[in-house]
Amino acid sequence: MLNRVIAPLRHDIQDITLVQPDEVVFDNGLRVFVFSAPTQELVKAEFIFQNIFDGSENSLLHTCACQMLKEGTKTRTSTQIAAEIDFYGAYLMPEYSFDQTALTLYSLNKHLSAVLPVVHDILNDAIFPEVELETYIRNNKQTLQISLQKNDYVARRLFFKNLFGESRYGQVPTEEAYEKLNRDDLIALYQKQVQPQNCTLILSGNITDEVLAEIRELFGIQWQNNGGASRIVTPEFPAFVPTTVWEERAEALQSAIRLGMPAINRTHPDFPAIQFVNTLIGGYFGSRLMRNIREKKGFTYSIGSAFASLLHTGFFTIATEVGVDSTQATLLEIEKEFRVLRDTAVSEEEIALVRNYMLGSILGSIESVFSHADKFKAVYFYGLDLSYYTRYNEIIRNMTAADVQRIANMYFDYDNLLKVIVGKSFSNFF
Repeated sequence: MLNRVIAPLRHDIQDITLVQPDEVVFDNGLRVFVFSAPTQELVKAEFIFQNIFDGSENSLLHTCACQMLKEGTKTRTSTQIAAEIDFYGAYLMPEYSFDQTALTLYSLNKHLSAVLPVVHDILNDAIFPEVELETYIRNNKQTLQISLQKNDYVARRLFFKNLFGESRYGQVPTEEAYEKLNRDDLIALYQKQVQPQNCTLILSGNITDEVLAEIRELFGIQWQNNGGASRIVTPEFPAFVPTTVWEERAEALQSAIRLGMPAINRTHPDFPAIQFVNTLIGGYFGSRLMRNIREKKGFTYSIGSAFASLLHTGFFTIATEVGVDSTQATLLEIEKEFRVLRDTAVSEEEIALVRNYMLGSILGSIESVFSHADKFKAVYFYGLDLSYYTRYNEIIRNMTAADVQRIANMYFDYDNLLKVIVGKSFSNFF
């Protein structure tokens, strides 16, 4: 009989085993990765395209092209596309990120044959109807006007603009930019970018031989390239100079604070250790910034930090909103936490807490075959493989106080941060 007075044995999390996909390359250049789970009744198909910037860093054009993919083809209106997908209980979602555009389909196996032709139609014959484009521009201009009243949105715009300049990562939407969107540019981008040779297809779920054969027919044979492959252009970034950017909001009750700097990305060997130190200072609910700024001082409901990885660079950021009277005090407390992190050795107890949290988070995030596909996707586009996670876990398990201090002194310098504040100013603020 189970004795509930005695706690169960505790085991440290060791290496985590991930599913290695099968790889297939179709004759048209489409690269397919298959994560098979025969017991699943669901199939997830992710068509992922590298964003192509050919002489222009206009990311708004890419965003618009992505969001309008389902707005009509030569044979289907947007209403017909939505009706067919909904009828079979499927879900079709375009997704835009800084470096990739994706069209993701979720469908039950038994209905896959009915919905795949809709996806094929979108990837071959999208037309970006003028009337839908006008609606898109009108709706997004209205959304922008509302968003610009929010301090956190304005701070985020200023942060990326000052960090990445006119590059694709620094572009922010404006009403003028929306007015310049036109159907000809959208179709030209679509024809260059939405091609099998620029696509990676990640399949997960119950991928039977019959399913794979159908996908090969539709997307390997009946989907052809429109010319040569476009060259991937590496963006140019401005030289970073840490500065303070202030935007006055005379009636503001809260200040939105964004701090940060350019940083390394996932390909750098220090990235796992940086994630450990970031988690410690601001990357989870028990972090130092959260305990100080929220719990002890009561300045904010939430504060957090992150080291984000992009294809061509990375960045560090801290974000919070505080009462206007607490703005200066908050910045001083953040600076203090940076000094302590760099100058004082971390206790073994705190290291163990962060280690267990991070390893537990990774383990908890792998709940199905779809999670395994997500882990693969997170490293594949950086030219890495699943061995990255073995090395990542090993570094996290073996972090010491000396390692934390070394990383902190290399990458966590408060004086080297861009500081963006949107709110009410005071004469003696800085």
